[in-house]
Amino acid sequence: MKSRGKVFAWFVIILGMLYFFLPLIATFVYSLHAKLGHLSFQAYTNVFHDPKFIRGFTGSLIWATLTIIFGILLFVPTAFWVRLKVPKARTAIEFITLIPFVVPVIVFTFGLVRTYSHPPLLIVDSPFLLVAAYTVISMPYMYRAIDIGLRAIDVRTLTEAAQSLGAGWGTILFRIIIPNIRVAILNGAFLSFAIVVGELVLARYLVKPAFAPYMMDLIQNRAYEPAALAIISFALTWACMGIISFIGRGGQAQVGGGH
Repeated sequence: MKSRGKVFAWFVIILGMLYFFLPLIATFVYSLHAKLGHLSFQAYTNVFHDPKFIRGFTGSLIWATLTIIFGILLFVPTAFWVRLKVPKARTAIEFITLIPFVVPVIVFTFGLVRTYSHPPLLIVDSPFLLVAAYTVISMPYMYRAIDIGLRAIDVRTLTEAAQSLGAGWGTILFRIIIPNIRVAILNGAFLSFAIVVGELVLARYLVKPAFAPYMMDLIQNRAYEPAALAIISFALTWACMGIISFIGRGGQAQVGGGH
């Protein structure tokens, strides 16, 4: 029975890997046919020499970085305060974090445009509005990752111990709580990064340079370059996530017990 279980487990793993990698392999092979009659990396050369590619991916990288920073500064104190001071509000807060799943992004985007395109709130062209919007749509992932991290530590005991030593709220938050939930924050950062890089509607309608709108324009005008861009985006996204993971290496400190 155990051998059958192992065989079935390996079968599922291999099937999952084929399901994931076969489309990538097919896309990669297709991208090599830019030159008629033989394989070449001409499509990749065309993409890398396109200034719009650098502008689009750099834009998405900036928006993703700002979204992660803004999300950490907003959701870590919120989740910490809810867990420490108002645990009864936790259900309501969790419900609020699910709203981005209910409201379609296109509806959310048009609401932003209509609200912030007239005085006195004429900020529709501000990068801040785009970052704030990305923070909202990544909220379910970032907040819940942070909340799960807080459940794994004894927040009240750590806070009381720090206060007994004279630590202020800033010290408690940035030198005690955040280091103990670093892995959870990184998990939320991974998801937020992937969402921002792949999101099309917000960047398109708020008219900001981003990777997804560039890829959509390329699909409409080219044949092999979009396939090359898909492979490039996959590699660059995972490389950026690897950098984030490397920066946050060291693991989550195991301090206190969860409740």
